[in-house]
Amino acid sequence: YNSQKQILSVAHKFRQQNIPIDNIVQDWYYWKKNKWGSQRFDSTRYPHPKQMIQTLHQKDHLHFMISVWPKFYTTTKTFKQFWNNGWLYKKNVNDHQKDWVGYVSTFYDAFNPHARKAFWDLVKNRLFSLGVDAWWLDASEPDIHSNTDIQTRKALMNPTYLGPAAEYFNAYPLVNAEAFYKGQQRAKPNQRVFILTRSAYAGLQRYSAAIWSGDIGTTWTDMKNQIGVGLNYSISGLPFWTMDIGGFAVEPRYQNPTKKNKKEWRELMDRWYQFGAFCPIFRAHGQKPYREVFNIAPPGSKTYKSIVKYDKLRYRLMPYIYSLDAMTWDDHYTIMRALPMDFPNDENVRDIRDEYMFGPDLLVNPVTSYKTRSRKVYLPQTKGWYNLNTGKFFDGGQNISAAAPYNRIPVFVKAGSILPIGPAEQYTGQKPQNPITLYVYTGRDGHFTLYNDDGVSEDYKDGKYTKIPIHYIDQTHTLHIGKRQGSFQGMVKNRTFNVIWVSKNHQQALDFNATADQTIHYDGNAQTIQMK
Repeated sequence: YNSQKQILSVAHKFRQQNIPIDNIVQDWYYWKKNKWGSQRFDSTRYPHPKQMIQTLHQKDHLHFMISVWPKFYTTTKTFKQFWNNGWLYKKNVNDHQKDWVGYVSTFYDAFNPHARKAFWDLVKNRLFSLGVDAWWLDASEPDIHSNTDIQTRKALMNPTYLGPAAEYFNAYPLVNAEAFYKGQQRAKPNQRVFILTRSAYAGLQRYSAAIWSGDIGTTWTDMKNQIGVGLNYSISGLPFWTMDIGGFAVEPRYQNPTKKNKKEWRELMDRWYQFGAFCPIFRAHGQKPYREVFNIAPPGSKTYKSIVKYDKLRYRLMPYIYSLDAMTWDDHYTIMRALPMDFPNDENVRDIRDEYMFGPDLLVNPVTSYKTRSRKVYLPQTKGWYNLNTGKFFDGGQNISAAAPYNRIPVFVKAGSILPIGPAEQYTGQKPQNPITLYVYTGRDGHFTLYNDDGVSEDYKDGKYTKIPIHYIDQTHTLHIGKRQGSFQGMVKNRTFNVIWVSKNHQQALDFNATADQTIHYDGNAQTIQMK
């Protein structure tokens, strides 16, 4: 976005069209031309940034994330401050040589604790004080082009504060994220930090940081490759990965699309949103054409309805997803899971790179080619799977051809799963997570721990949260909802659980309008019900 007016207009349009959304992002160039490192809005395009953010918060119920680059142009006063203190990497002996952007710039030495504090203080005073909620730390590699001699093409590996760049430089995203995490915690100790960074390093999760896969292309191949990228990243032990839904760099044929290309463009966007709805973080980003659903296709079109459908599904799955997030904290869990992580003894899954588990229960199978309306799916060896969209049962350990119409990708639920579905929301926290519908997929014993906290503070670190253990025993066909553990201010004390049983003989698609088989009024004490 390039103006305050544009941001507010887009936010209003999401709310006007009842499209669920929680966060809007200001990418680069909100500063004045050639003022990288100033950390200031251009007042001609953003006359009242603090008021803009307040409107997003209070009227539109949105969080606001902003892009912050760790680089400085010589045209800014901040450059002189950091340069004089020895906090910037010296690009080369000729300070007037131009880099890839077109002006002299360099990066701050994030390994220097004094530089980290100064960089955060600059951001705090000029951005965080306006009400910014989250940080998009771009170019956190840092960008190799700005550390390369234009004439010789040799990388200029300056020594870091800690020592040789060859030894330490890959850890740059870690210490850069540390500056923001610790800085914000000092400024507002009980406000959660959220960081999105373009590069990662071991231990990054300790700074509330997620990674995205960079400036990928807008092609079917790029989308397919993202599945493997996300799985490899997650299997390394880092839990929060995301990608630019829609791809960042647009192919020329889509920039001024013909009628035929526009049709393919919309289908590509639709399939990418379907895949993205089952990633640890659900976000879209890219250059023109714009990626908001109402800019991809008009309201009422099949593409528009399909994308909004998966957006709403993501929000309905929030009790499930938020509980998985808690598992990353409590149990060192990862949400996006390559099949060998959950089925280590099934040799057939060891080279499958286009399907994966989303949490312990959902098998996700993105569609990654144009005009595809079915795809091969391998169902790992277990006691059975249910098609989420139809409720039909399948034995495990077999390949099937799964239907994949335009508005649907194949998703299967493992037998023994307990899938909590929440109420419809336009943004998280709009309503208490009540009632919750429990889809119980029979055929195997199952369990799920439903987690909740206040959603905004750091109080969960002090044990202020609730857990409700839920168990299904297949032999007796009983569902046991255990005693609630813990408490926090504002929690739902009396809940309603609507139970829907799914079995071989009782097929039930995921349907938000389905009538419950049984209803439980829960006050925090243990209850057991028998399947009817």
